[in-house]
Amino acid sequence: MGVPAYAYPPHSPAPWAEVVPNHGPATVDELLTLPDDGYSYEVVEGVLVRMSGSGLDATRLGLRLGGRLEAYVSEHVLGIVTGADGVYKFPSAETGLVPDVGFFGAARRAEILDSSKPVPFVPDLAVEVVSPDQTPRMMAAKARKYLRAGTRLVWVVWPLSAHIDVWHQAVLTGPVRGLTLSDNLDGEDVVPGFAYPVAELFRDPFALESGE
Repeated sequence: MGVPAYAYPPHSPAPWAEVVPNHGPATVDELLTLPDDGYSYEVVEGVLVRMSGSGLDATRLGLRLGGRLEAYVSEHVLGIVTGADGVYKFPSAETGLVPDVGFFGAARRAEILDSSKPVPFVPDLAVEVVSPDQTPRMMAAKARKYLRAGTRLVWVVWPLSAHIDVWHQAVLTGPVRGLTLSDNLDGEDVVPGFAYPVAELFRDPFALESGE
């Protein structure tokens, strides 16, 4: 048996995803050229990984939260909100992650020299909406990947249990809090003044408003 062209690490650098088989070392820029084949791709430490496309719940929640965040950020000229295709290139190693929703502050605008390329730094806020086959251990690994690279705030949204884990850069042992339907999402000092009821995020889109 021949030696593989590229020996992948014995432990995947991206536990939340599947390593793409038979693919050599990858670059972050390559993510902009991959075919639309139903997978979502990322590059972690030079390894190309993929995840299955999102289901209805994940897509709807990501779009709803991203839309609310975009409206607030735009109104207050706080920065840029990106959607589920926005690639962020990490400062060390060859790593590019694609959060379901990302945000970076206006002060970083000068660092973007070519807007057709991946964003050349990590997001200030990353939002990940969990797929049914992803576990808390997997998502903890991804949250830590963001935070260790400089992301200040991570929200991990769990559609099936209707709760949100909040991660801070200063605490890597686990989420600093878990939000349920009675709580509000808070942009803290990353998106100052932003608040969004968790119950509103998870609201049934076909449910009539009270009194209608």
